[in-house]
Amino acid sequence: MSLKILVAEDEAITLKHLTYALGAEGYEVAGVGNGLDALRRIEQGPVDLLIADIKMPGMDGLALLAEVRAKHPGTAVIIVTGFGSVESAVDAMKRGALDYVTKPYNLDELLLKVRRVAEKKRLEHDNEALRLALGGAHRFVGRSAAFLRIAETIESIRDSDCTVLLTGESGVGKGLVARLIHENSPRCDRPFLALNCAVFTEELLASELFGHEKGAFTGAVAAKRGLLEVADGGTLFLDEIAEMSPALQAKLLTVIEGGEFFRVGGTRPIRVDVRFLAATNQNLPALLASGQFRGDLFYRLNVMGIRIPPLRERVEDIKPLARHFLEKHARKAGKEIRGFAPEALAVLKAYGFPGNVRELENIVERAVILEKDERIRPESLPQSIALFSVEAIAADRVKTLEELNREYAEKVLEHVEQNKARAAALLGISRTSLWRILKREQAD
Repeated sequence: MSLKILVAEDEAITLKHLTYALGAEGYEVAGVGNGLDALRRIEQGPVDLLIADIKMPGMDGLALLAEVRAKHPGTAVIIVTGFGSVESAVDAMKRGALDYVTKPYNLDELLLKVRRVAEKKRLEHDNEALRLALGGAHRFVGRSAAFLRIAETIESIRDSDCTVLLTGESGVGKGLVARLIHENSPRCDRPFLALNCAVFTEELLASELFGHEKGAFTGAVAAKRGLLEVADGGTLFLDEIAEMSPALQAKLLTVIEGGEFFRVGGTRPIRVDVRFLAATNQNLPALLASGQFRGDLFYRLNVMGIRIPPLRERVEDIKPLARHFLEKHARKAGKEIRGFAPEALAVLKAYGFPGNVRELENIVERAVILEKDERIRPESLPQSIALFSVEAIAADRVKTLEELNREYAEKVLEHVEQNKARAAALLGISRTSLWRILKREQAD
């Protein structure tokens, strides 16, 4: 990774020489002439190292240091002070500066200190990569080839700002992958916001996304910032992007391409720096062909496409995922449950999981609540799953996964007396996904 350096120096010739020397070392360097410009530049995007003169017009180096430490703690700061003013440098280090150098510059000394910062950042980068592989604040668990490909892709784009389109069935973990992409990007210390496009009307979705001015529509009693403004500098994840209307798709495309938009009812353009991630469980090529989704927006979002396969296509991940959820919910429930009986694991591996990873977690959480032994037994799994698995194996003919998923969905519906909302919740899928599973029976 290339170290991103910002030099704040009010002497133009010195600034030119410093940026040239650092650039010649292979660093990505920018220069500004005062503290206010330095702060504005850091607000535009992450900077690894700030080299700031302690004496500058307007905002001096110490005031700039205080602002950067408060708002951008990931940025290392080296303070530059005049010869004989070491006390000021020591004061700066007490306030959070990493190091200091004195004027006139000893270039070799400065480059040595910069190399130390670069090495420190490289180690942090490697540790973050290891955290992703092993699981961190938001764990991504698995061992299948598909899982490893996704992890490698997340790692390969960690220094990129590219848009990403995540595809896959409901419950496969698209939201988790989106959050991991953000956490392993240069924007990790900035906001990550998620918006489900399927749960709002067109008017409300526009208001949530772009914000609105007072009086823009009935009920708009005050001006409101939209998520685009709140996410400035960070990442915005648009889930169920295929549910967005063509009119809003056009407005979104304008923001992605130009970084500018208007609030609903507004006349003043607002500029933002936002990275976009999007997800859908629908067949976008089919929607493109029917004109329900804009081709230009699709290609703009799909700079990097990541398909997350359903759990039935990566059976190797069921065991590690089940163990992960067992540890999580056993700890939460205060129970000493150490694993799964082989028979229980066999039932899980034979099951089709129409609700994917989300459904698996719901099943394990339920089993933890019911289990009184030190291992999860088949008796603690939902009876419908055990029956479903046995019937699927013992049937006279091999059934398709669509047939098995539909049969199980019907059994769950029967169990909850045809309450579709409750059935969808138990399956860990949306009502729309449940409707699609059941609709296939009518199509057949």
